[in-house]
Amino acid sequence: MAKRLPADLLEQVQAALRDHPAGLALRELEARLTGVASRRSLQRKLNGWERKGLVRAVGIRRGHRYLLASPLGPAAATAVASARATLSSTDDDGVPLSMAGGELRALVKRPMADRAPIGYQREFLDGYTPDVTQYLMESLRRHLHELGRTPDDQRPAGTYARDILSRLLIDLSWSSSRLEGNTYSLLDTKELIEHGTAAPGKDAKETQMILNHKAAIELLVDSADEIGVNRYTITNLHALLADNLLDQPAYAGRLRETPIGISSSSYIPTAIPQLISEMFELLLTKAAAIRDPFEQSLFLMVQLPYLQPFVDVNKRTSRLAANISLIKSNLVPLSFIDVPGSVYIDGLIGVYEHTRVELLRDVFVWAYERSCRRYKTVRDSLPEPDRFRLKYRDALIETVGEVVRRGLKPTIEEINALAIPLVRREDLEQFRDLVLVELAQLHEGNIARFRLRPSEFQRWQSR
Repeated sequence: MAKRLPADLLEQVQAALRDHPAGLALRELEARLTGVASRRSLQRKLNGWERKGLVRAVGIRRGHRYLLASPLGPAAATAVASARATLSSTDDDGVPLSMAGGELRALVKRPMADRAPIGYQREFLDGYTPDVTQYLMESLRRHLHELGRTPDDQRPAGTYARDILSRLLIDLSWSSSRLEGNTYSLLDTKELIEHGTAAPGKDAKETQMILNHKAAIELLVDSADEIGVNRYTITNLHALLADNLLDQPAYAGRLRETPIGISSSSYIPTAIPQLISEMFELLLTKAAAIRDPFEQSLFLMVQLPYLQPFVDVNKRTSRLAANISLIKSNLVPLSFIDVPGSVYIDGLIGVYEHTRVELLRDVFVWAYERSCRRYKTVRDSLPEPDRFRLKYRDALIETVGEVVRRGLKPTIEEINALAIPLVRREDLEQFRDLVLVELAQLHEGNIARFRLRPSEFQRWQSR
């Protein structure tokens, strides 16, 4: 008969880890416990407690060690408890925090003088095993899947996002820009995206930031069946988001080769180009191997800013990259609507300075719940999409794009010549009328939908 594990095993484990803040290897932990049937049974228990957030595991292979979920000494714990009391009474962010998330926020709120400088820890990524390591425990993933499931889950990738695209462009462009300090209002953003009208009195960089988000989101949605967590998608997302905003335009879409700093944090990202390149490729490989779309989404929100692979615009890139798996799976996208900037930044600092994800995870879950409530309502109120337009969506993009790129006049003859190979003969007249309408309504605020560059549109306009 198999020997039963002691009822107080968790208490024994926590006590042992409390006495060893640097953590214990499995064999070291086993030696300090009583009544353990076998190392394998202890390993199973530890894996379960890790999923529940009761213990933490760091390192890989021989360096694998277990720590308390709250690895604080008595003095630090007292300081954190005091800080948490202050935060709860003065901060009203509206984001419910887990115990670990609240504790981590208090840690990063300490004065800078109390936070030791820390560099890039490659074991944070090395120790992550896709579909084994979990930033989101199973119960949270189930919860998010239930919330985010849409009627389009069996339809082509990006179907749901295309249905709500007009609203998503405004919400995500505004919310993500706002997290960077952009002062455009939601209404200003709507006017800019829908009509190409820049808000008066705003810095040109703020206008550019909004338009860059629009172009990047359109890439994700329009090319949903082609994009993925790969070098092409991430670097091009960065290039679109960074367009006309960097001191050196050549840095857009390129991995950095220079040192950078992080404001309001003691974290110092690596400045070694070879390490940046190596870890970027490893990051993409591990992210692509994660099967659960929500785990992949949060992984990118954590690891991309932590590595800081680009000279700037890393957080923006991570927020849009977090939507890749959601859009491809026809889940409700994550718009970051109403996310308080302070708690989001604190979550990132928790990653930077402590390689801990609990606070950013709390923000991620809360933000996704908000997005689901918003877009389920939006989707339910939308009319059925135009089936003819949907049928010839790719042909429309190609035809409008070719008219502009070739500098053609929007005449019946020119459009017929382009359209005849692309559409059925009986649909030609209706398709031609649709192209003429789109060309008449073309402006700088919507050209990315047809994969056009501003320079191409301006040359066509001038003719």
